[in-house]
Amino acid sequence: MKFEITILGSGSALPTLQRNPTAHFVECNNRFILIDCAEGTQIQLRKFKVKFQKIDVILISHLHGDHYFGLVGLLSSMHLLGRDKKLLVVGPEHLEALIRPQLEVGGHQLNYALEFKALPYPSHEVVFEDKKIEIKCFPLLHRIPTHGYHIAEKTPKFKLNKAAFDAHGLNLADIPKIKEGFNITLDNGTTIPNETLVLAPETPKKYAYCSDTKYSEKIVPYIQEADLLYHEATFLEEHRERAKQTFHSTAGDAAKIAKLAAVKQLIIGHFSSRYQEFDAHHGEASSIFENVVLAEDGMVVRL
Repeated sequence: MKFEITILGSGSALPTLQRNPTAHFVECNNRFILIDCAEGTQIQLRKFKVKFQKIDVILISHLHGDHYFGLVGLLSSMHLLGRDKKLLVVGPEHLEALIRPQLEVGGHQLNYALEFKALPYPSHEVVFEDKKIEIKCFPLLHRIPTHGYHIAEKTPKFKLNKAAFDAHGLNLADIPKIKEGFNITLDNGTTIPNETLVLAPETPKKYAYCSDTKYSEKIVPYIQEADLLYHEATFLEEHRERAKQTFHSTAGDAAKIAKLAAVKQLIIGHFSSRYQEFDAHHGEASSIFENVVLAEDGMVVRL
């Protein structure tokens, strides 16, 4: 099954011609998730050929505008395009009070059910779950209440080893038991161990998303051994005092967290518009953690 992240916006508060503010689109096992929704996100969705009517869940990290100013426009466009599928929006406690009045004052009676799930700060809980994936939030350390998210596949059922199944002459009725991990006993009393009838399932993968946050080792347990970590790197070390003042991270900070959490790959983004080149961000981070990628608008990463 596909587990793929599309970076829709890799910049911080001020949009530039090269970088839109934050938004990520995640496809995980046929579940479609939008994380954060900066101004212009629906344009980015179109630009990068993402069918936004598929979105099942929207996750908002916090209520700084560069993470949610595009939400009302996106919800409205979904309505205008005939959406009738329920949409879940997860985010800070005051998000619904900010969004619903804008839709109501403008006379929008949405054709689809819009459900908000409010997250008191700090929270570490499951915000969405079904038989294939689980999404949890966890607290970050920013100027206002902010949560990160991790999206994880659930451990799949065992895959049938068709050659072994056929060799033993088993019945179709045995397949559900085999996939659940049970041994099979034949009519003659012979027991066939389950491990001989199945192929090992793929190891579940996890994507961790840390939006605006200062350096905090408290987040490490929540993102431990993620296959992919996105961590903001708004500033370089030469602007560390500015990072402290604004509760943001440097590229080096992001790399230290990635190393402590033993993640497989790190993407850094949310770059301040003061920078025109980003080789220094990559250099600072990769001197601490080897597998570092610079976020770019339109980048697609498959796990």
